[in-house]
Amino acid sequence: MSVIKQLMSTVLIGGVTFFSLLQPTQSQSLPKGVKNVVLVHGAFADGSSWAKVITILQTKGFNVISVQNPLTSLEDDVAATKRAIAQVDGPILLVAHSYGGMVITAAGNDPKVVGLLYVCALIPDDNQSVVDVTKPYPLSPGNAEFQQDAEGFLSLSFKGINEHFAQDLTPAERKVVFATQVPWAAKATTVKVADPAWKTRPSWCIIGQDDHMVLPELARAEAKMIKATTLELKSSHVPMLSQPDKVAAFITRAAGQL
Repeated sequence: MSVIKQLMSTVLIGGVTFFSLLQPTQSQSLPKGVKNVVLVHGAFADGSSWAKVITILQTKGFNVISVQNPLTSLEDDVAATKRAIAQVDGPILLVAHSYGGMVITAAGNDPKVVGLLYVCALIPDDNQSVVDVTKPYPLSPGNAEFQQDAEGFLSLSFKGINEHFAQDLTPAERKVVFATQVPWAAKATTVKVADPAWKTRPSWCIIGQDDHMVLPELARAEAKMIKATTLELKSSHVPMLSQPDKVAAFITRAAGQL
C-alpha cells in the first residue's frame, strides 16, 4: 500500500472513530419528552426578556424560539405566535409570561401544541379579556403605574418597573428593563379569548409570591381553575430574569412529562 493510501486509510478510520465517539455525547444531551419550546413574552417586554432562560434550555438540548409579539393588539400577538409555531417541526411546549398567557390560551389550540406553561401570567376562562380576568381582584400596585399615550399605548413608569415589575433585579438591570420596554396597546385588554387551549392540554404555572402585577391570589385561582402543576417562587413579576435557573428547570420538567 502506498504512503498516500495509508494516510487516507488512517484519516478515514480516525474520522469514523471520532464521529462514533461524538454521537453518544450529543444524544445524551437531548432532553426527554418534547424537544421544542416556544416562549411568548408579555406586555412592556420583547423576546429578549427570555434571554437567560433560552441559554439554559439550549444547553440542555432544546430547540427554542422566542416570539416577538408586536403588542399592537391581541389578534396581532396571537398571529405572531402562530407564525412561530408554524416554523417548528414537531410537538411544542408553549410558554408564556404575564399578558402572554392570554396569547397562548388562544394560540395554543394549534395541534402542534401539546402543553402550556404560564409564568406569572394572566389566564382567561371562556370569553374573558384581560379586564375580565383581573376585575374580581384589587388593582395591583403595578397597574397603578400604567401611563397611556395619545395613541392609546400603555407603558410603565420608572417607579412601576423599579418597585413593582422587576424589584428583585439589580438597579442596573431594572434600568435596562425600563429603557427597553415595549408599549402595549390598551385595546388588547378588552378583547375576549374564546375556546381556551388549557381545557384540552396539560398545564403548568409559576407563581411569583412577590408579584405586584399579577397578584399571587389571582395566580393561584387561575392555577386551580386550569388544574395546573404549580411552582411558587419568592420572586417579582419577572422570575425568568431574577431566577432563570429555576424557571428553566420547571420548563424542562414539564417538557419531560409530555
